[in-house]
Amino acid sequence: MATLPAHGSGTFHLGGTTPMHRLGFGAMRITGDGVWGPPKDHANALAVLRRAVDLGITFIDTADAYGPDVSEDLIAEALYPYADGIVIATKGGLTRQGPSQWAPVGRPEYLRQCCEMSLRRLKLDAIPLYQLHRIDPRVPQDEQFGVLKDLQDEGKVVHLGLSEVGVAEIEAAAQHFTVATVQNRYSLGHREHEAVVDHCDAHGIGFIPWYPLDAGKLSSSDVLTETAEALGATHAQVALAWLLRRSATMLPIPGTGSLAHLEENTDAATFNIKDEHFKKLNAATKAAV
Repeated sequence: MATLPAHGSGTFHLGGTTPMHRLGFGAMRITGDGVWGPPKDHANALAVLRRAVDLGITFIDTADAYGPDVSEDLIAEALYPYADGIVIATKGGLTRQGPSQWAPVGRPEYLRQCCEMSLRRLKLDAIPLYQLHRIDPRVPQDEQFGVLKDLQDEGKVVHLGLSEVGVAEIEAAAQHFTVATVQNRYSLGHREHEAVVDHCDAHGIGFIPWYPLDAGKLSSSDVLTETAEALGATHAQVALAWLLRRSATMLPIPGTGSLAHLEENTDAATFNIKDEHFKKLNAATKAAV
């Protein structure tokens, strides 16, 4: 059988045990405007999810806050029963008050409820990767980390991850459970989490960059255009290929509600940025900061 595009991104073993292809799909943008309510085109959202799997994507990231609930419901409708090797990741701990509004709630009883409801919506016996969407500053960290560990011990989740954290918070969580992934904003044009990427790389922790297509001030730069022309790629594909080259633990999850953009994003896994262009992109990024 021919190799599928996403397979070109290579394989990462989540928590050292669960294999998946490194280029995944972020299911935030299959919801309504402001990540609120249902998509304008329900059938298209289902088609995008199914096509992602057809392209070889095995890692799908969502959250109960996307919609809320909408993204998880769509994933189950489109893909259940899940094919062998599909890894569904979701998150809990952010509440929604309206379009583009988000507020963390980290009370243990609420996080437990989030997990239980995600299990129901996704039709899973155990969630392959469950992530704390944000650490709630009003609740002791140990209480939030502790309930996640309880959920893991009870078999409701397999692996655990964090989102929007620094190295100190990763190390604090590691006192309670093995941190399998960290999901922070990171891209070619948004690189303030370099220390976290390096920490994850050194410890075999999957780093999931959200908003991975953001090229920032490099969007119209000569070096980005030069690299794209050398590869025969688009600027977006260069941004994704750069992430895959940046670290072996990098797990980009470009999200889209467009079939055409999904195809373009997934094809990025087939491009290999050479040393010369990789160094130029890094230098240009630092100069743009």
